[in-house]
Amino acid sequence: MRKLLLCLLLAPMAAQSQQATFETRSMTTETALSAARAALEHCRKAGYQATTVAVVDRSGVPQALLRDRFAGPHTVRVAIDKAWTAASFKIPTSALARETQAGMPMSGLRSHPRVLAIGGGLPIEGKGSLLGAIGVSGAPGGDADEACAAAGIKAIADAIEF
Repeated sequence: MRKLLLCLLLAPMAAQSQQATFETRSMTTETALSAARAALEHCRKAGYQATTVAVVDRSGVPQALLRDRFAGPHTVRVAIDKAWTAASFKIPTSALARETQAGMPMSGLRSHPRVLAIGGGLPIEGKGSLLGAIGVSGAPGGDADEACAAAGIKAIADAIEF
């Protein structure tokens, strides 16, 4: 009887582990744009008018990009790559910067062409799922970029948790 009960309890887990597909959650373009707008507005209120904000999906493909009036052309690629890095590694780029310093076991990651191990990129998560990431470039330093990115996530937090 115990064996039968054990088989009945484990059967759903065996069937579930053999599924051929899985579902993922994604942000809408409108949600990505809302995050980008909020990040850019935070930067402006802080006095930074030379920033670019990029929001990418969970695969690192850009969904929204806003470049402020005085942002240098380099900030576009840097913002996208910060967002790509945060989505790819599922951690803030400032944390990746600490983990990939010279002499650290993961320092070789810095040589990958798209990896930007500097502050300003944050993963965007909702209900325990990675939805994408946001990257900011052009504020005076990675900490300021990251504060703008965090403001973008905060602006959409309620929407992505439902």
